[in-house]
Amino acid sequence: MKTRILTNWTFSRALYLVLGIIIIIQSVMGQQWYAIAIGVYFAAMGLFAFGCAAGNCTTEIKQKTNNSIQDKDL
Repeated sequence: MKTRILTNWTFSRALYLVLGIIIIIQSVMGQQWYAIAIGVYFAAMGLFAFGCAAGNCTTEIKQKTNNSIQDKDL
């Protein structure tokens, strides 16, 4: 767990952590207690490198195939 927290820091991971902390601070100052959970979620994603903060949210581009009806065996 210690190595997961201390290694592989990227810009997006740091951004998730900072934005999570900002959301928590703003929620406490505005007394919007339900929003703290959202801030904790974002901060945890950045701190523990899970979800999109870990870089796992990649989209695959599917190649179009030029299969016509003539190419298929019927």
